[in-house]
Amino acid sequence: MKIALAQLNYHVGNFESNTNKIIQHIREAKQNGADLVVFAELCVCGYPARDFLEFNEFITLCAEAAKTIAAECKDIACIIGLPTPNNNPEGKDLNNSAYFIENGAVKAVVNKALLPNYDIFDEYRYFEPSTQFSCIDFKGKRIALTICEDLWNTIENPLYITRPMDTLIKQNPDVMINIAASPFAYNHDEERVEILKDNASRYNLPLFYVNHVGAQTELIFDGGSLVFDNAGNLVDELPYFKEALTYYTLNEDASISFEHAATIKAGHQSDIEQIHQGLILGIKDYFVKSGFKQAILGLSGGIDSAVVCALAAEALGPENVMAVLLPSRFSSDHSIKDAEDLVANLGCKSETVAIAKITESFESALSPQFKNLPFNIAEENIQSRSRAVVLMAMCNKFGYILLNTSNKSEAAVGYGTLYGDMCGGISVIGDVFKTQVFELAREINKNREIIPENTIVKPPSAELRPDQKDTDSLPEYDTLDAILFEYILNRRSSAEIIKLGFDEAVVRKVLRLVNISEHKRYQTPPILRVSPKAFGMGRRMPIVGKYLS
Repeated sequence: MKIALAQLNYHVGNFESNTNKIIQHIREAKQNGADLVVFAELCVCGYPARDFLEFNEFITLCAEAAKTIAAECKDIACIIGLPTPNNNPEGKDLNNSAYFIENGAVKAVVNKALLPNYDIFDEYRYFEPSTQFSCIDFKGKRIALTICEDLWNTIENPLYITRPMDTLIKQNPDVMINIAASPFAYNHDEERVEILKDNASRYNLPLFYVNHVGAQTELIFDGGSLVFDNAGNLVDELPYFKEALTYYTLNEDASISFEHAATIKAGHQSDIEQIHQGLILGIKDYFVKSGFKQAILGLSGGIDSAVVCALAAEALGPENVMAVLLPSRFSSDHSIKDAEDLVANLGCKSETVAIAKITESFESALSPQFKNLPFNIAEENIQSRSRAVVLMAMCNKFGYILLNTSNKSEAAVGYGTLYGDMCGGISVIGDVFKTQVFELAREINKNREIIPENTIVKPPSAELRPDQKDTDSLPEYDTLDAILFEYILNRRSSAEIIKLGFDEAVVRKVLRLVNISEHKRYQTPPILRVSPKAFGMGRRMPIVGKYLS
């Protein structure tokens, strides 16, 4: 049996595009002699569809798209994913389903059993878990078809009380096929390989796994679809961060052969290399799927805005990036020069709008209210908000999307100005710690100097008052990020972090800053997710909570 794996980039709710893409690949697979072509979980509607799933018309459009796709399946079969009505009056209204289509008709329907309801996943909000499992017979082979999480319960600390494959294996299948929507995090590819390898060896079956690729707002899908033999050996690994269509022959002895060159990497990419590629895809898809082409950002001469500008130029083309220099009376000459050098290196567009007179106007207008009180954070934030006013005005006038340049360390401790430097349409590096931003700059510069060296080596500063440095308000970033990593990603308490050897006063200060800044993060733009625990939909904290504050 010749199996094609279609690793594709879908668009949530864009039924015409998704359906056409699926049909195009069915036709291509058919021309190349495939018996079966496999698409990803919920490929018909895109993932995650979220509360679109609550609209009856949305589910109807999924069914109509499936009929159109089925009509193409003559002399070839396909597997597609879509939401379907739960005909049982008890339970949730929908199932997360896979259709097995053959000869123009749906031959079998498989419903997902293990519904993730943690981090960014919210599937039990919409879907009823399946309790019935049956294999599918096709071309003399018996297929155990599962959906994403259904194969993820082999870990040491299982989240669920059942394993669908434990039932399916009793029906003597010849092969496992798993369709998935598995989001990217820089450590997730290795975990994914180990989980699926364990399944193949545990059940002594070949395994074909198909994942989404592409970004849906803040979620990035990295592809990396996989093929294992029945001993758990990795046979093939599809490319990361790009579409692919590959072909395999499942032989009578359960071995797998294929014509193309194997794409298994000698060693997986480093975390920073993956983050770099993920962010490029995240920016590109956010603009393409939103219908926008041009980005704008404030370019300060600092490392955060420099990295975001370089990423945007790579993702969208430098001709589609407007970098705006917004010097204040506190901006240093070297920062302005660093920003100008970056623009020259990238070849992007740029404008300079000095904000000194704008901030003076605000301060003058507020002088009766401020009553000669000394300069403090109020005047600092007026500068940041003046910059935001300029940038948003240019967005309105010219149709740009504003890129937010705040990093994860700043977002964590609230080191940013609401309605100032925290505004934007998409947060590019809001899931990248400051120490990782420096690594990312080096990665961007690995072939030639794009980000000026001075931008990378100079002490970080918001430049909102004379001689200001980030370390005036925060611990050194090496220390800060290590504490944040333990608190945010490892969910350790202050007592546990202190036991690791960190200074007690610093730990308590940092955790307090994180918790009292929740209201700020609640109002920030969507953050491109590249880590296992990002701010946004995957981290839900009370704004007025007292714990660890």
